[in-house]
Amino acid sequence: MAGGFDGRSVIVTGAGSGIGRAAALAFAAQGARVVIADLNAEGAEKVVAEIEQAGGTAVAAVGDLSEQAVVDAVVRTAVDTFGGVDVLVNNAGIMDRMSALADVADDEWERVIRVNLTAPFLLTRAVLPHMLEAGRGAIVNTASEAGLRGSAAGAAYTASKHGVVGLTKNLAVMYRKQGIRANAIAPGGTATNITVDADQGAHGPAALGPHFVNVGRLAQPEEQAAAILFLASDAASNINGVVLAVDDGWSAV
Repeated sequence: MAGGFDGRSVIVTGAGSGIGRAAALAFAAQGARVVIADLNAEGAEKVVAEIEQAGGTAVAAVGDLSEQAVVDAVVRTAVDTFGGVDVLVNNAGIMDRMSALADVADDEWERVIRVNLTAPFLLTRAVLPHMLEAGRGAIVNTASEAGLRGSAAGAAYTASKHGVVGLTKNLAVMYRKQGIRANAIAPGGTATNITVDADQGAHGPAALGPHFVNVGRLAQPEEQAAAILFLASDAASNINGVVLAVDDGWSAV
């Protein structure tokens, strides 16, 4: 896919680190102009600098993507700076505390759902008018192994990622006649800086423990990024509504 995104405008959320950073660097290496959207200003600016040093084009857009005003600013940055939005990668996300449903606090539930599900909804809704006007667009969401099963995370995270899967499939059906594709990756364990603040003595972590025996090897962020790029590329032009497990076969166990 060398040069496969020449001149295209790409928004990557959570791009200041981990999978998002790897995806942003990969898109830029393929000629895309990338909006680095992240809550962490230092991380976002660092990735912009990496891309520019490699001869690519990028701009940072910083803020909490669960807030409508921030979402509007991110999309406006892409449109004003790069002329539109060709690709949206909804990657930003947070973990829960592996809490079983009876133990989920209101703030844990609301924050996880807001960041993992509501933010992709808000961003997708904001970019759709631009993609519809252009008559094409690709959306790639980062779901999770927890979006495929009930034994990979706590209640809040699992619900949020199942929601991402549903959002992806509904998008694919609703807008396929307008030239817009929506797909998702479902990563298994991946080496990122996301941490889990879990009480190992609580019911949730204790109940989930046995289910992590067959998780497979830990993936590198670049392996997840490669799947994102493929789904966003013209090589995947007839792939729509797919949730691609990138998990070393964990979902097959």
